[in-house]
Amino acid sequence: MASFAPATARAYAPAAPRRAPAPAPRPQPRSRRAARPQARPRVAGGVLWIGVVAALLAGIVALNVAVLRLNMQVEQLDNQRDELVSKREGLQSQLSTLEAAGRVEQIATKTLGLGAPAATTYLQLKPHGR
Repeated sequence: MASFAPATARAYAPAAPRRAPAPAPRPQPRSRRAARPQARPRVAGGVLWIGVVAALLAGIVALNVAVLRLNMQVEQLDNQRDELVSKREGLQSQLSTLEAAGRVEQIATKTLGLGAPAATTYLQLKPHGR
């Protein structure tokens, strides 16, 4: 079995007064490094990209505006062409009416006092160059 040793005064002696714990040593402040040289180029690079993208978008908008203006001019020119074509067709119709053989004969007999033709003859012309 186990044996116990008699208690001694030492075992129950008051403990020596404790000292206040020493404050933890302050860490030495690190010397601050100069601002990172990479920080500014990143910001400047971002601003640069924003400027580039803005310029490209402005160019695309300007190009679209120019195309729209050209389309409007093309439409106006198409309208003018259609008007001129219809005017030309009207003039051709008027010309063919004025050139009609019956009308020319009528003007010749009534206005100019010429007699009605007795017979009509046609001349056959040889092609030029043979």
